[in-house]
Amino acid sequence: MGLAASALGALAHGEMEKKNRPNFIFYITDDISPDDLGCYGNTVVKTPHLDKLADEGLVFDNACLNISSCSPSRCSYITGRYPHNHGAPELHTTLPTDQHPFPQALRQAGYYTVLSGKNHMGDVKRAFDLISPGKGPGRQEDWVKILQQRPKDKPFFCWFASVDAHRDWQVDNTAPVYDPDQIQPPPFLYDGPQTREDLAGYYHEVSRSDYYLGQLRREVEQQGIADHTYIVYCSDNGRPFPRCKTRLYDSGIKSPLVIWQPAVIKPGRTGSLVSAIDVAPTFLELAEVARSPQIQGVSFVSVLKDPKATVRDYAFAEHNWHVYQAHERMVRYQNWLYIRNAWPDRQSLCEESNDTFPAGQELWKQQALGQLHPHQQDVFRKPRPSEELYDVHADPYQFTNLAESASGCYQEVLTHLRETLDRWVEQTGDTIPQNPTKDRNDTDPPQNQKDPRGTFPGAERNAERINHPGPIRRE
Repeated sequence: MGLAASALGALAHGEMEKKNRPNFIFYITDDISPDDLGCYGNTVVKTPHLDKLADEGLVFDNACLNISSCSPSRCSYITGRYPHNHGAPELHTTLPTDQHPFPQALRQAGYYTVLSGKNHMGDVKRAFDLISPGKGPGRQEDWVKILQQRPKDKPFFCWFASVDAHRDWQVDNTAPVYDPDQIQPPPFLYDGPQTREDLAGYYHEVSRSDYYLGQLRREVEQQGIADHTYIVYCSDNGRPFPRCKTRLYDSGIKSPLVIWQPAVIKPGRTGSLVSAIDVAPTFLELAEVARSPQIQGVSFVSVLKDPKATVRDYAFAEHNWHVYQAHERMVRYQNWLYIRNAWPDRQSLCEESNDTFPAGQELWKQQALGQLHPHQQDVFRKPRPSEELYDVHADPYQFTNLAESASGCYQEVLTHLRETLDRWVEQTGDTIPQNPTKDRNDTDPPQNQKDPRGTFPGAERNAERINHPGPIRRE
């Protein structure tokens, strides 16, 4: 009887511990840059629910993605691994089955796990109890119902993946319709009627993503679980406009990151540098669940406790095939951004920066007429610099390449970041493919986004089997 009672007591204690574990709502938006949100300074776009969340939570001003491209970015979030290490480094490639999505560990530890909305990672059902495509045009309408119908005897992790603000634009009554005349395009875009109209449609979708965030928070509060639930808001890549999506400048590679948990997190902002691969180990530490040895990121739980804490000195990112061939690598350190381009003889393009969509059409039209400002000509540059160095504090749009400067005052930081990137390449097994995937329109017939594929970066060194995180702190 004593042994039985002891066993039952231990079981009950274990169940109580599970019930006391926090819940998580991971809200990942599609193609949204921080500059397009009220809490990051935009005065035109209306994001009242996110702004309130930011006022009561922690806002990250230096959250870097690992790639500014939809599917590989999501795969980095879910594995805590760099794109060339998780084996799906190019657009429309799928996560290999031997990679470990972190919600799988939560599920095995007793969490109820859900993915609803945009997947774009392939077969990840091993990590989720429920996978739902969502419902309706915005594919977010079933999220509240999921929260209502979840098992009440388990903590939950919900990966809610918005399709806002991905092209093509759709308009409904959940968000404001913006006046193009009230919009000021960023200085690297041409300021014309097509671009303003394009941005107005995008801003509507940004605001719609905010509407659904408000629905989620309202449901959490109505269920009385706000003090035991983390809500995380972020994005997979930058806005879908020229010189943004796919690119390694702040307009493409920085993500909004707002984390709210009123019982734990004090309101504020942090300038601490974090990487998208750090999200996985952070969730696992908060849930007190062991992390996979595959994870290359570092937990930033200490930053949630103290916004002045530092968990990394370096953040790294990649630019791989995304309709157009590319191989660029980036390292961020303090106020410095260093980019290395393996193929400087190529223009840096993606579908959003050619003449497919209105802002791109207007940009290409004005280029042909000779009407562009030098800062608006980036996507036409050929050859491109093989190295770029920017002081992001003094040059927030990264217009002045200090690596081309005749002055020697930047040589020390340039040398340091060259060597740091070299170490990351070596330690993580990155490579420059000798047989890379061709541009979509360079294949016969034109590539259908899936096959044929060339050699992936890292494949020649079997990078999928490498777990080294690369440099994290300066020695």
